[in-house]
Amino acid sequence: MTPKIIAMAGKGGTGKTTISALLIKYLTEKGFTPVLAVDADSNANLNELLGMRVDLTIGSIRKELKGDIPPNMSRDQFMEMKVHQALVESTGFDLMAMGQPDGPGCYCAANQYLAMTMDHLAGNYRYILVDNEAGMEHLSRMNLRTIDHLLVISDPSARGILTARRIAELTGPLAIEVKHRCLIVNRVPDPPSPELIDKINQAVIEADLPLGGLLPASSELVAQEIIGGSYLELDREVPMVKQAFAIFDSFITG
Repeated sequence: MTPKIIAMAGKGGTGKTTISALLIKYLTEKGFTPVLAVDADSNANLNELLGMRVDLTIGSIRKELKGDIPPNMSRDQFMEMKVHQALVESTGFDLMAMGQPDGPGCYCAANQYLAMTMDHLAGNYRYILVDNEAGMEHLSRMNLRTIDHLLVISDPSARGILTARRIAELTGPLAIEVKHRCLIVNRVPDPPSPELIDKINQAVIEADLPLGGLLPASSELVAQEIIGGSYLELDREVPMVKQAFAIFDSFITG
């Protein structure tokens, strides 16, 4: 099976991880499984919103590759074994965390092994969801050259929307094909100001970045995070969840 790739992008603090967690909830509840969720943010916390523990990251595996490999095992076999160990399994989806960015030294070989292993893993999943930092480098390292849906997340600020426009243009230099992309503006006040709507419309037109939808701030999500509860357990009738599901419906089943 060839998986569909969904990637999140946006500046820090816009809510990419929140929307990633809600999208995992959507995909699993709708039966679009199995899903591989990749937390590609160096400040990894997607697992916390899903109520999961991560013990091994790709970053730590890269460091191990700089040392001794067990006898009678090639480096690509070792990488594949460790990546499988790094997968945290749950109902309908697996989670893999990339961990801290590379330190000093060349990790070209490690990235090559990761790309090979991801090629092997990909056929096991219906969807691969990548929660990115602002950049797109992790997509190249994982050899994900085609993105079916790029979700560019912004907060309701002029700087957030400007950053979203710039991010939407980053896929060209990395030679990544994006089939569909859209802008999702998070934590929008009700009602949104005319100035905010003007900024959004300007970004949509000038960056050729269709508007996926607006999401409200949510006290329910804040409360769930404070108690350490999983977003997977949120009621579907929570306004933020309901609106997020409607947005996801528009490009998953629309």
